[in-house]
Order: sequence, then C-alpha cells, then structure tokens
Amino acid sequence: MLYFPYLCISIWVLGFPVRTSALNENVDVLVLLPQNSSYIFSISRVSPAIEYARQQLANGHFAGLNFNFQYVSSECGVDALFALVDRAPDERPDLIFGPVCEYAAAPVVRVASHWNIPVMSAGALAYGFINKNSEFSLLTRTAPSYMKMAETFAVMSQHFGWRSVLLIYHDDKEERNCYFTVEGVHVLLEDDHDISVFVMDSREPLTYVDELIKPMYEHEVVIMCTYADVVREIMLNAHRRRLTTSNRLFFNIELFNSSSYGDGSWRRGDRYDNEAKAAYAFLNTVTLLRSTKPEFENFSMEMRKSYQKMGVDVCEINMFMEGFHDALLLYALALDDAMKSGYTKKNGKEITQRMWNRTFEGIAGQVSMDANGDRNGDFSVISMTNHETGSHEVRALPDNACFYQKNKESVCGLGLSAVTGIIVGGLLGTALLMEMLSAHYCVFKIHSSITDTVRSI
Repeated sequence: MLYFPYLCISIWVLGFPVRTSALNENVDVLVLLPQNSSYIFSISRVSPAIEYARQQLANGHFAGLNFNFQYVSSECGVDALFALVDRAPDERPDLIFGPVCEYAAAPVVRVASHWNIPVMSAGALAYGFINKNSEFSLLTRTAPSYMKMAETFAVMSQHFGWRSVLLIYHDDKEERNCYFTVEGVHVLLEDDHDISVFVMDSREPLTYVDELIKPMYEHEVVIMCTYADVVREIMLNAHRRRLTTSNRLFFNIELFNSSSYGDGSWRRGDRYDNEAKAAYAFLNTVTLLRSTKPEFENFSMEMRKSYQKMGVDVCEINMFMEGFHDALLLYALALDDAMKSGYTKKNGKEITQRMWNRTFEGIAGQVSMDANGDRNGDFSVISMTNHETGSHEVRALPDNACFYQKNKESVCGLGLSAVTGIIVGGLLGTALLMEMLSAHYCVFKIHSSITDTVRSI
C-alpha cells in the first residue's frame, strides 16, 4: 500500500470537496476594544488572553493557523463602526472580536452580518441581540448572556413563591450594565409579580440610600446591582431598621466576576465593620461560578505575569478575559469543520453556524454553546458561612441552592439543574416608562419591546 505523507487529497461528497489535510490558513482578525485600561475589557486586559489562546493553537492540528490581530480602540460609541466601514472591500477582516458595549456592538454586528463576517464577543450580552434571524445573524456570544441570569431569578421566584420584588440599581448612562441587569429581571417577572424599581444616579449613589429604605417594607425580595460600597450602605441601613431579620431576601449581583460590583465583602476597616458583618449575614451574592480547574489557575498566573510586564494593575481574572480566550478556540474548531466541508474563511455564515450548538473544552472547563450561538453558564450564590469571622463562600450550585431568610434559617434544595447558567447583567433596548413617586424613587413598568430600542442605536 502506497503512503503519501505530504499529499493533500480532496474528494467530493454532495457537491462539496472534503479536506483531509491539516488546517493551514491566514486569518485577519479585527479586535474592537477600548484602549483605555480603566475598562475591565480593555485591550491591555484582554489581549494577553487572546495571545494565550493563540499559543495554545500553535501546536498540533491547528499549527497551520496564522492569526493576524489588529487592535483598534473602541469604547462605547461609534468608533468601532467607523473602524469597520472605513475599510476597503479587500481590507475587510475575516473575523471580528468585540465590541463589548451594547451600543457599540449593535451597528457593528449589523454591518458585519450583512458582509458575511463572523462577530465573536464576550460582551453584547443584552437580550436585544437574541434575535439571530436577520441583522444579528453572525453574532456569537462567548460569555453567558444576561438572559441566563434573569431566567435563574425567575426559577427561584417560582420555587419560593415570590410575589413582590424591589429592584435597585445605579445608571451610569454609558455602559449601563446595572440598568440592563434590572431590565432583564423585570421583563421576566413583571407578569406575575408586584415590581418596583429604584434608580440611583451613579455619580452620587450614596445620596439615595435613605430614600430607598421605604419601598423595602413593601417587598419580600430585594435585588441590587450597584457598586460595592453602595451595597454596604444599603445593607447597613436595612439592618438598622430590622429589615434583614424579617421575612425578606436580599440579593446582590456581582457583574462579570469583578469586585467593582459588590462581591459580598463587608470589611472596610472602619467603625462600622462589625455592624456590616451582621448585616451581610443576610446577603446573598449572585455571581458566575469561578473555576478551580488547574489549567485555569495556570492561565490566571500567566495573565498576571503579562499584566505585570505591561504595567497594568489587574488583580482579578474576569469573564471577558476568559470569554475572548475561548472565542479563538471556538473559531478554530468551526473554521476547521467548515473547511473540511469545502468552505473557506470567507464563508462567515457557515463558520458561524458551526460555532453554535456545540461543546468544547475552554480554559475554565467545558464550554456549552446553545443553538442560538449564546454561551451557557454556571452560577453560584455566595453567602456568609461563619458569622463570627464574617467569611463567605459558595452556598448554592445549580442542583443545591441555599438562601438565608427568616432569621438565618437556610432554605435549600432549589433544584436548578434545568437552568443552563447565569451571568449577571441586563438587557439592551427596552424603553422604560417611569412614574416618579418622589424626587428619586421611581416605579416603572416595561412596555415596549427590547428590539425596538436596539434598532434605535
């Protein structure tokens, strides 16, 4: 039997050539992320993770893949769109990473989908992007979308029989992450719940703390999305008024595995620490489940080394770093599948479809992409486990959820295995109709469709 070690043979099946050789291709990638390192998804924070993934692919079957990355600064405005449309037809990229901000991502994804260019992002997580049938058809989201979190709260509500919910958030008018967080929960709960929403100006959120106590008396569940220090002030005030010891649940949402959004830490080294510790005994922090996989620990170590060399002050590995890392692995797998079926890197629709509805091994564990091109996720609920030291740890996983209510009694056995995952955040694009009850206390209902506002971006 003759053996040809370097011969590439193509055969035709159903009209398409089937490639049997190793993958060998140059791929131009346009990365649209902020240059400003104050963003937790900035170029300086995310690029080492992308490079780490590229090095992983440099061995074995994908060694022939050569990624050419071009990083272009894009914050939350129109820069990303201009960076794309200003390119001549022969200079268009084969793949786009980012943007993260919803308002920047929406027009980019529309144009890229029209041009048949795949877009992969660990952002653009709002519900308005869920319709992949037309203008967002080539968007693949490699971090769990905000709807995963909203669905989880809906399942918890059904289990516990919640009837009234107070949603508290700050609005920064730019990224609007907490706005989207509250919006998502509101959309899913509004039909069966009495919902009130308290909005704080992110520039002076602490000025609102006293005013938001009043509506707490009228609701059995309080869900907060705001800065860590504001969460602490809210819990202190609620505890002083004995609201924590009543039949009431308190949830805090930690966005993106970033401690900027309350991570359950009560300690500040001030005279209120003991009081805060007592208050936090009744607080449940909802967040993405952190990986303990050895490969992820190695990844985290390498990332910190890279940041140290770059002079970037980064203490935590957030979901954007993980999401863009895994995006490159997923694209390589999908491109390989597409080329085996006779397509090229320019067949964006075919490559995108092969990224959806599949599982693969990511840096933090198995990654599951649903049939709509959105990543499923795992969540955890962190609660105080030692009331003397004030330490807290994971108390709930999808199959065994426990929450504090009724004077520290632990309510367990939620049984959320059917819920695919959680990422804390919100939905883009719904117009909010607000009725002002006082200077700062707002109760509103969401009536217009999410997609309508997405189209207006």
